[in-house]
Amino acid sequence: MSVAVETGLWQLDPARSTVAVRQKTMWGMVTVNGTFAGITGEGEVRPDGSASGTVTVDAASLDTKHTKRDTHLRSADFFDVDRHPAITFAVRSCLPRTDDTVEVSGQLTVRGVSRPQSFTARVTDSTADAVTLAAELTVDRTEFGISWNQMGMMRGLTTITTTLRFARAAA
Repeated sequence: MSVAVETGLWQLDPARSTVAVRQKTMWGMVTVNGTFAGITGEGEVRPDGSASGTVTVDAASLDTKHTKRDTHLRSADFFDVDRHPAITFAVRSCLPRTDDTVEVSGQLTVRGVSRPQSFTARVTDSTADAVTLAAELTVDRTEFGISWNQMGMMRGLTTITTTLRFARAAA
């Protein structure tokens, strides 16, 4: 089955979208989970079915349910939100496949550092007026200048899990 998404402009529905992160810490014994509350985005689906767009996350909106840790994550040791308030993913190409997936390629920018990122997203819902994409990808935080790792406590890659709901933009 191939999922066809209507051509045109689309706006992210922040109330029905999530961006979450997961990172092992305490020498791999503890997993820290967090979600970003501030998410915006838009996209365009072209007549050939390809798409482009941008998703922006308010870096200061990260919530791990631990105030002291969240304050540290906002500091210059991690996201440095005073100097880099936004995390962005600029979609360069989004190509539908024959099943319910799309191949996404783009540029992830964190702390002012941009790196190419590609992953497969799954279309979990699609109507004429809305589409929902779900994806999980991993990033190496050190590639973005986030290298704080006191006593080697943080190990492995950071996992980003997204569910992004887009609604047709008003004409």
